[in-house]
Amino acid sequence: MSSANSRHPLAPAELWQSLTWDRGKELSDHARFTIEYGVKVFFADPRSPWQRGTNENTNGLLRQYFPKGTDLSRWSEHEIQAVARTLNHRPRKTLGWKTPAETLNEYLKSVRQPGVATTG
Repeated sequence: MSSANSRHPLAPAELWQSLTWDRGKELSDHARFTIEYGVKVFFADPRSPWQRGTNENTNGLLRQYFPKGTDLSRWSEHEIQAVARTLNHRPRKTLGWKTPAETLNEYLKSVRQPGVATTG
């Protein structure tokens, strides 16, 4: 991690406002993450998967490709990226049957639209 200014160049600031993490020990360094990236971290309550609906749904989709306990080091970056592309282009009921890629592109277009000047 380097600094709050080193966020992904293609991700607008609107996408970096907060993050909800599970309560796993691997996420114990959340304070440093918040300081370094300026992203607020929230934790779901124990045994409350409904607070992480998108995460739970995505985990289920990923399990179709990588069963629980799979050693991801066996897979090449190319193979993992192929799964990501497949899932990002898979329509979702929660998105009105749009794909995550379509939904993100629509959002990015809307936040990049210049304001309309009014005459008064």
